[in-house]
Amino acid sequence: MFKRFARSQDGSALIFVTVTLPALIGFALLAVDASRVYNLHYDLQKGADAFALAAAAELDGTGDACIRADRAIDNLLSNTHNLSDLGLHTLARGDVAVRYLNNLPANDDTPIPAGFVVDCATEATDARFAEVRINPTQITSIFPASFLGGANTQNYSASAVAGYGSVVCDFTPIYICNPYETTPGVSEPSLETVVNTRSLRRRLIQLRKQGGGEAQNFPGNYGFLQPPDGRGADALRESIARVHPNACFSARGVELHTGYIASVRQAINVRFDIYEGSFNSAKNNPTYRPAKTVRKGYKDGNGANGACNPEPETVENGFMGLPRDGCFYSGSCTTLGGDAGGRLGDGDWDLTTYWTTNHPSSSFPAGSTWADTAASRPTRYEVYLAEKADLSLNSEASVGGEVGGPQCYGGGTLNDTPDRRLIYGAVLNCKELETLYGPINGSSAPPLPVETFASFFLTEPLPTGPDDDIFVELVDINSAQGQGSLLNFARDDVQLFR
Repeated sequence: MFKRFARSQDGSALIFVTVTLPALIGFALLAVDASRVYNLHYDLQKGADAFALAAAAELDGTGDACIRADRAIDNLLSNTHNLSDLGLHTLARGDVAVRYLNNLPANDDTPIPAGFVVDCATEATDARFAEVRINPTQITSIFPASFLGGANTQNYSASAVAGYGSVVCDFTPIYICNPYETTPGVSEPSLETVVNTRSLRRRLIQLRKQGGGEAQNFPGNYGFLQPPDGRGADALRESIARVHPNACFSARGVELHTGYIASVRQAINVRFDIYEGSFNSAKNNPTYRPAKTVRKGYKDGNGANGACNPEPETVENGFMGLPRDGCFYSGSCTTLGGDAGGRLGDGDWDLTTYWTTNHPSSSFPAGSTWADTAASRPTRYEVYLAEKADLSLNSEASVGGEVGGPQCYGGGTLNDTPDRRLIYGAVLNCKELETLYGPINGSSAPPLPVETFASFFLTEPLPTGPDDDIFVELVDINSAQGQGSLLNFARDDVQLFR
């Protein structure tokens, strides 16, 4: 019997189970603890993400942006976790630390420097990002780690950074170097100040084409953006001419189009009822409709198709488009960004001659307080809007016989939404960007951040010849300090960055 007992293997598994059972239980407890930690961190991270996004959505550049962002964190969200030592816990303002930032390091691994932190008491309008950090939350493990010399409790946290920006769609793929960017030794008002001050808005701006290749951009230059689908120059020209360009652009970064499009003049001039070159066959296509009012100081050409071959005429012969500021004729306009030519006007334009030439039988619109004085002179855009709104003014012939409405276009009834005498562009601080990225030109590799998106009133068509300068008045900017006319183009763009 003893021999059989010694050889018997019955119940041997119990020995192995007894030896390995503590290890199995330990691994099971570790798995449970790992799952608890993972889910706790997941809940904390989701809470941090939600708080950061809610706060960033309020950072629209207004003076109370931080106050509204704090209020969003306090009241808009309810985030809970249930695996820490607190049990079922709802995250409240006391559980989070919030900082508002004006910028982020280029590398996500780089700590955020103190210089990027905004003091909301004095700099709320500069806040563009919200950083939310969940305070450390303690969790006690089920596995008795202290038996192995470890700690039974650990603290876990989470953080997130979200930012507010804007995306514009149906936008012409044009960029403009900010003519009001601060330059050494020159004190110019901000875009926000200009757009809210009539005497500054009526200062005519001569936008000079960027030379292409490696030519350097200066304040007052313009060029073209690379469409999101990366198509070529023909499609880019089409986007400039079309009523609804098929393109969206983000304020966080736009890519410049390499080189210059020589036929941009034709693309812009369709808005003035001038159809040339590749657009000669588009005069009956509503996709390329002109504005409702295209008075420009041009006389119809000869022949049966004369209205489609207009030519510039003179004031002496009774034709006059919206004139430039007087300093452009005297050569005394403000110099921009070290450029040799003065390209920023003084707002002193000849309203009286324009009105008596084009509206010899009409007074200024009823209810207006216009006068040809520094205090009461309207912007050219205001005059254009008044002419467009009053059919009698729009159809009235000038001394030489020019009327306001299009004479060549034959594509049906006109509407003016969007307004075809406005161009929309991304405004870049080219001088600042030069210090960050080197010379800003059509070959610039990185997407460049946009200062704002803006609308500009086209005061005259582009002439035939090598000088494709565009003369404009600033109308509005896509900012909380703007007039709100760009809201139909803009979309809020709030996203997580870290």
